[in-house]
Amino acid sequence: MKAVVLAGGYATRLWPITKHRPKMFLPIGDSTVIDHIFRELEADDRIDEVYVSTNERFAPEFEAHLADSEFDKPQLSIEETSEEADKFGVVGALAQLIDREGVDDDLLVIAGDNLISFDVSTFLDYFQERDAPTLAAYDVGSLEKAKSYGLVELEDDRVVDFQEKPDDPNSTLVSIACYAFPGESLSLLPTYLEEGNNPDEPGWFVQWLQDREPTYAYTFEGAWFDIGTPESYLDAVAWHLGGDSLIDDSATLENTTIGDNVHVMADVSLEDTTLDHAVVFPDATVRNGDIRRSIIDEGTRLEDLDLAGALIGAHTTITNGSP
Repeated sequence: MKAVVLAGGYATRLWPITKHRPKMFLPIGDSTVIDHIFRELEADDRIDEVYVSTNERFAPEFEAHLADSEFDKPQLSIEETSEEADKFGVVGALAQLIDREGVDDDLLVIAGDNLISFDVSTFLDYFQERDAPTLAAYDVGSLEKAKSYGLVELEDDRVVDFQEKPDDPNSTLVSIACYAFPGESLSLLPTYLEEGNNPDEPGWFVQWLQDREPTYAYTFEGAWFDIGTPESYLDAVAWHLGGDSLIDDSATLENTTIGDNVHVMADVSLEDTTLDHAVVFPDATVRNGDIRRSIIDEGTRLEDLDLAGALIGAHTTITNGSP
């Protein structure tokens, strides 16, 4: 079995934090978003190759990351895009990867920006028992949230209807970006695209596929984070920290109050500052600050600021509210 980790997005909603780094490298505790996935794929003996599908712009960052990582399976497969406007769409890029790499085995497809609480190995057990296209489904608990995802209707775990981003959802059970396909199902991808179907979200392909062959859903409880916004990233950090805080030993704290779910990285200096639900990247300095639900990038210098819901880009200096 092969695996594809989708890592080709440009994460514009997280700019400036992700303008010069893939969002998959955002830290979650002592690891990164994508390394949580790599670790599970590395441990599952059924998976012999892992293709990391990314774009030309971030290829050097992924090459460096993989060269320094503990994982043997992941290898880059680069799509020929360098900005958002050039994207093929996820389904289009997946079809190109399958052709480019000659994939004809069963295939696991998972988004590199997803943090999920179930074991991927358990999902693959479920897929192999059914030997049919399988997706992971999660109850987001909100009709408003459901509008942003593919809505799944089931009968005895079989998908009987699938609506991608419906305007008027009738349930809150959605498909997350985790799919498994038998090799023979993948042979239908060219047909799907040749018919002029939507090349973007994989859910459109699943919607088309479930009308042609039995397709199943693995439902799970617990946690799932689609890390595409500052809010979802901070929520994922909070879930991982569980109300605690993670402070690097090299950080300097003077007259500083650390609240819940705070991650302070290496060589950060904090003075007369309060932090709550915040992430502070290496080599940042904050003096006389009150920082809440904010992300402060590396090398930043902040003084005399009250920030809530802020994204501060790398190597920014702001004093008394003025850059």
